[in-house]
Amino acid sequence: MKIGDTVKIIAGDNKGKEAKIVRIDRKNNKAMLEGIGIVERHMKKSYLNPNGGKKTIHVGIDMSNLKLVKAEAAKTAKKADKKNAKVKKGAK
Repeated sequence: MKIGDTVKIIAGDNKGKEAKIVRIDRKNNKAMLEGIGIVERHMKKSYLNPNGGKKTIHVGIDMSNLKLVKAEAAKTAKKADKKNAKVKKGAK
């Protein structure tokens, strides 16, 4: 799975929903999905953040709980390769 692919959640609270992958954390085997798994964290007052407040972050969903529905990134990469091949042939 890559960024931009559409996946379906097959386990957990959001089971059955489809969403696009925004970011992937390969080290922890998690994927951040568009509109799903967004939570607010309360920030403590600090030198860099003198007022404190809330921050919205993505919570990753384990890759084993996702099923690939549509591979957008792969299709666009293939189309780009075909366009580059046509340009190279014409340049000879």
